[in-house]
This record gives sequence, C-alpha cells and structure tokens, in this order.
Amino acid sequence: MPYDEEEEPPPSKPGPARPMQAVRLTKDHNSDAPLAPNDQKVLLELNGVSSAATRAPLDLVAVIDTSGSMRGNKLENAKKALSFIIRKLTDRDRLCIVQFDDNVKRLCQLRCVTEAARAELEAIVSGLRDGGSTNIEAGLREAVTVVGGRKYTTGRAANIMLLSDGKEDSDTNARSVEPGNVPVHTFGVGYGHDSKLLGAVAEKSLGGVYNYVANSNDPAKLAEAFSRILAGLVTIIAQDLELTVTPFPGEATIENVYAGTYPKDPKDPPGSLPVTVRFGTLSSEEARSVVVELALSDRTGFRPYRATVAEVQYRFRTAQGQQVTSDPEKITIKRSRKVAATAVDGAPRPVETEVIRQQHVITIRQAVEKAENDRMDEAWNVLAAALKKLVEARKRLFDPILEELQNELMKLLALFKTKQLYTQHGRPYAIASEACHGRRRSTEKGDEAAGPYDTQRVKQYRKQVQQPHETPLPSAADEELAEEPEPEAPLRRTASVVLRLLTAVLSLLAFSIMASARTSGWASDYYGRYEPYR
Repeated sequence: MPYDEEEEPPPSKPGPARPMQAVRLTKDHNSDAPLAPNDQKVLLELNGVSSAATRAPLDLVAVIDTSGSMRGNKLENAKKALSFIIRKLTDRDRLCIVQFDDNVKRLCQLRCVTEAARAELEAIVSGLRDGGSTNIEAGLREAVTVVGGRKYTTGRAANIMLLSDGKEDSDTNARSVEPGNVPVHTFGVGYGHDSKLLGAVAEKSLGGVYNYVANSNDPAKLAEAFSRILAGLVTIIAQDLELTVTPFPGEATIENVYAGTYPKDPKDPPGSLPVTVRFGTLSSEEARSVVVELALSDRTGFRPYRATVAEVQYRFRTAQGQQVTSDPEKITIKRSRKVAATAVDGAPRPVETEVIRQQHVITIRQAVEKAENDRMDEAWNVLAAALKKLVEARKRLFDPILEELQNELMKLLALFKTKQLYTQHGRPYAIASEACHGRRRSTEKGDEAAGPYDTQRVKQYRKQVQQPHETPLPSAADEELAEEPEPEAPLRRTASVVLRLLTAVLSLLAFSIMASARTSGWASDYYGRYEPYR
C-alpha cells in the first residue's frame, strides 16, 4: 500500500440494540435562596458511565522527535513506548507514525493495527535513527495534515501524540499550527525541552494535555506516560461533547462560568445569554465539571415560590456517529423570605470543593506568569496564600482531591524557590499540573506515580508497561470483551416473563393432578360404604 494512501478500516462495530446511556448529568446547588437579590453557585458534572466496549475506534498519529539530542536512551525509550501502543491497539484502530528532526517524514499512512501490520509497524519503529535539529512545527503540521486528509471519519476518534526533548528551531513556530478540534497530547522529555511551547500546543487543541517526563533515562517512564494517555484514547465513549447553560429570563443572569481550560462561548460573562462549554472527547469513568455563578433577580415583592433559574442541556456523538441531545434539565431553587445563612453565603460541599479545584488552576497560571516575568517572590506568595486557604478549607471539607491539591502546592512552593530551580523543574511541573486539573484528565507530572483522575484502565496500563516485552499483553479488544455489558434489559424481562408463565402452567398442572387424585379417592370411599340407589 502506498505510504500516502490511508487504509480503509473495518465496518464499525454495531451499537447495542437498545441505546445505552453513555453520559450522565448531575447537578448540585443550594435548594433554597432568599427573595432578595443574591448570587448562587451551581455545579454541573458530566460523567462517562457506559462501558468502554462501546468506545470509538481510534485514529492516532504519533509524532516523534528524532533530532540529534534524542540520541541514546531517549530514542530507545521512545521506541519502547511506541511498541506498547502497537501491542495494545486493535484492528479497528489505525496508527500513523511521523518522525521529525530539521525535516519531517511520514513513515506510514494510517494503518489498521492487525496482527500482520504489527510486525511492519514494529519494524518502522525499530528503524528510527537520530540526527538533525528540532522542527516541531513541521512534525505537528504533518500530523494535522494526516488527520485532515482522512476519507474515513464517521465515529472515529482522531488524536495526535507529539514527543520532543528539545527547543524549537528559531525560524519555526509550532504555535501557528491550527489543530482544529483534534486533541494534541504533548510529551516533554528530560530537563531541556521547551515546556512552555509544548504546553501551549496542547492547550490550543480541544482537550489535549501536556505531559512532563522528568527522568529520560528510566526505560519505563516514557512508556508509562504514553500508556496513561492511551488508556483514555481507547475508552472514548463520547465525542464533540458540549454543555449549554441558559439562564431563565427574569429569574437569573449568568455572572461567570468556570470550566478549567476548556473553551466557552461567549468567553466573557454572558449575562442573560446562554453559554456553551466544549469538552471534545469523554472516556469511560472520566468526568467534566463546570461551576456556574448565577445572579438571582430581586423578588422581595413576591410570595415564596419555586423558581426555575436556568436550564441545562448537553450534546455528543456516539461511536456509531449518531448525534445525541439530552432533554433540557431545569435548575430550580425555592425562594423565600427566611433561609439558612448557608443559602446566602455558602454552597453545598461538592460545590465548594469544585470551586477550590477550579481556583487551583487559576492559582498555578498566575504563579507561572509572575515567575516568567522574574517576579519569583510574588509567584511564591501566590502559591503560599493559596496553600493557607486550602489548609483551612480541609478542616471542613474532606474530599480526597483537596489532599492532592495541598501536596501539589507544597511541591510547587519548593520548586519556585529560585529562578534556576523553577526553570529546570518548576515550570514543566506547573504546566503539567495546570493541564491535569484544567482538563480534569490523567496526565504525567514528572516522577509522580499516580494521579487524581486515573481511571481503572490507566492503572492497568501503568502496571502492564512494567512487564518484560516478551510477556503477552491483552489487547484493547480483549479488555473490551471483558467489559461487554450484560444482556439488554428487554431480553432479561422477556426471559423473566416466559419463566413466570412456565411456572404458572406447571403449578396449574400439578394442582389439577392433585385435585384429580383427591376426587378419585373420595368417590371410591363413598361407593365402598354405601349402596348405589336403585
């Protein structure tokens, strides 16, 4: 097959006869509010609840830096990480490998990862050689071209993984590449890479994350980072996911929407207009969350009543390419003259916890901005003030995520002590942490083993990469088979009805036999004791 001709994938896996719920919306907010004008926070969370057995097939473009600085362990470890991907993907998935140094080369077009293709792909990876400088823009642009030129796209999830250990050539600009709606997951290896650039490239894409691989000599670390992202890519159950919040006219306006680093439209506080947040993909077990600040209107002249203050609706595409739109769900709050103080000044614990998590993303970004402008003392003070507030919050809130945030702030404070320490370790760790919480996705953050958003599949894959290469691994197809949903509810109900009818018939038959036996015995006894009438 010519290298520039994509391979046609097998037919899409048919969906269940009865559509399963892939995404579930939960809402949390105060149930009461005063009639006087006041502000209320609403937590909206979308959860991936369906099995990964219904996941979208993957079109993955792996972009590998093979410049001279990758010589030795870095390139060998990159080969091992790519090999893990090849071993895990299925014949429903397609893989394209792009290498770049000062030039770029597409080593193969999108190939279905069949048993036969695995050997060819492994040979391509084994043949990677280092040399030249670092043209990240060329590598990224080629990957976007591959994705944009696909003929077979229905229901397929396109993603890009880009690895580099260096700084971009001065006459190139990877930030200028427009990825569209394709997630770009970047991997910075070692201490010399341009974390600002790789972080910006990932954030510019829809749902992409930057991953920081600190130890470039450990053969497992890069494979672990790749496996963490791959675990999400082979469990995608919803694409083009977006959520819209519409304030109810006369009852409320939207003051702000906090959605981490996901894009929202309009960007500025919309007031009486609806606001839409775009999340891109959602994998099984993952969640996406938004905090909406509502300004409730003055109703002091009204009797107490139940107010509909806003409406929520979400949309996504399934693995079969079907568009799903939820029914609108109302946000209602009882408004009255006398309410508890918490209904005015506070919020339910899940809401308060999510506000802290969202603020954590803002805190890291503010600290990084100050550090980049050589205001290290101010950056350190921003982190210290956030840590002090978080310690106080943990006295009344007990969510495990808060312990994670506290430990992260303490590590950031240590890495922001000097400009040199920040440049070498603090910057990439901070950018990876911001990506992790801003996207609410599992990401690699230096030498940390586990993350707060790790799914079961992530944990499985991180264990699997530790095994020797000769050890057989279950493919994603094997794992999907193990997660196949139970028989559809209508079939179970039909079987239950048939079983009940059969039981009733057998019971009736048994009763008839018993009744017949009793009647027969009574007649024999009667005629044995009395003479028949003549």
